[in-house]
Amino acid sequence: MCGRFVQAQPLDVYASAFGVDIVKTESLKPSYNVAPTDPVYAVAEYHGDRILGSFRWGLVPWFSKDRKAAARHINARVETAAVKPSFRDSFAKRRCLIPADGFFEWEPKDKGKLPHYIYPADHEPMAFAGLWASWKDPESGEKLRTCTILTGEPNDLVQPIHDRMPVMLPRDVWSDWLDEDSVDTDQLTVLLATRSAVGLAEHAVSTLVNKVANNLPENIVPLETGAVDAS
Repeated sequence: MCGRFVQAQPLDVYASAFGVDIVKTESLKPSYNVAPTDPVYAVAEYHGDRILGSFRWGLVPWFSKDRKAAARHINARVETAAVKPSFRDSFAKRRCLIPADGFFEWEPKDKGKLPHYIYPADHEPMAFAGLWASWKDPESGEKLRTCTILTGEPNDLVQPIHDRMPVMLPRDVWSDWLDEDSVDTDQLTVLLATRSAVGLAEHAVSTLVNKVANNLPENIVPLETGAVDAS
């Protein structure tokens, strides 16, 4: 799964990198420890325009009675998202890209788990394949936009660390993934097979990242350089 990631660049950096037409969000606080239910940037298509907005991480399906589903739906398995009730409507109609600078996975060790930071070697923002949904609170009438990150099998770099990783899409399929008129789930599933999991680097980091409250640049500093180990 992907349970923590980094989204620390300025809003205009993501807007430029993802070629958005409209920005419909205020700047979010840079985060070196994005956690479930946090607000995040995501890119979606609406009436032909590519829009950068803010979404709550953890998808709440339209039919949910409350927002508690969010914490259970931070990830959607690429193998089943097209058919699983919680995700299939979004897979067919509401897809997005979630910008990220990198993500964390925890490697099992004899004593506890060691966090690793995984990121593009060129330090350009990566694009997680995502789904989004709009949910209306039946009691208050509040509207909430939420999202989830698709995950798949790990590549050779991540496999020794964890058995899942976010699905990353190369730039040349972004338009096809976001296309509102593309509802053929079989074709979309094939498109996901083009996922780009190359050009990544990783290093072990401090267990500071284990605590959500630790939203610090030090979270991504290689452990061997002297970063504080909080274990």
